[in-house]
Amino acid sequence: MLINRRVAMSSLQPESSDRLSFVPDLDEAARQALQARTAEALGLPVRFRDPLDAGEAPELAVIPAGMFEMGSPEHEFGHWAGEGPQHYQQITRPFAIGVYPVTAEEFAAFTRATGWRWRPDLITSEGRHPVINIRHGEAEAYCAWLSERTGQRYRLPSEAEWEYACRAGTTTPFAFGDSVSCREVHFKASFPYEEARDNKRFYLPRCAPVAHTLPVGSYRPNTWGLHDMHGNVWEMTESNWRNSLANLPRVHPAPVGRRNKWIVVRGGSWFDAAVHARSAARRARLRDELDVNLGFRVVREL
Repeated sequence: MLINRRVAMSSLQPESSDRLSFVPDLDEAARQALQARTAEALGLPVRFRDPLDAGEAPELAVIPAGMFEMGSPEHEFGHWAGEGPQHYQQITRPFAIGVYPVTAEEFAAFTRATGWRWRPDLITSEGRHPVINIRHGEAEAYCAWLSERTGQRYRLPSEAEWEYACRAGTTTPFAFGDSVSCREVHFKASFPYEEARDNKRFYLPRCAPVAHTLPVGSYRPNTWGLHDMHGNVWEMTESNWRNSLANLPRVHPAPVGRRNKWIVVRGGSWFDAAVHARSAARRARLRDELDVNLGFRVVREL
């Protein structure tokens, strides 16, 4: 797949931009150093929060510009046609993304300030658990409110930005390697990845089932310091759903285009099998859908 990668990357480079790093070529220390240099050049720490007069703004991590290969190879367990074709993506500008999904307490600052009210029949979360039962438009309203209060541009990530940040330079099914356990990712413990991949008929779950979200940051982060990119809650993106990656813009950021009623969600959840928490896994959800396993994290433009 990567035999002619140098030629393919060269053809993607805009003539007016500096050459971008193909991030998977870098080892972990080099990827973290690239992140640190990017933050320093922007006059920011790698992790930061914008000041907010009503509660706390989400903690953010700087993500460097670069290139990566999006989607999953056909031999990856769990691959389906919607995760292909694999192709090179160019992230032309650094951005900041939430270290965690937006929490209930962070969203509560928005509800207090705007008078937004929950429907009384909905299940809600509290404290440091991810906010749930939020529609796409309400996530966008939260981003718009943050933008107004901080003077910075907040929005939802595109699915390309999300996968780039999730992978953090990795090419394996998960940012942590070829497989994960329920001690690393919050998925449905009775449906692990390795046992399904190896077609094991009989096995004991390694963790007790937990049929709800966990507080954000319960497990270790990826190389760029992001928690819960795999599991806990599905995360909404700004991207319209497409049945495959064939016609996805190859250079980001890119215009969203005309909206349809379906959006892309990423990351898997506590309710789903581990296979749905892979870096390349994607699913369609209705734009006005809400659920107890659906949340979001923010992007802040730099």
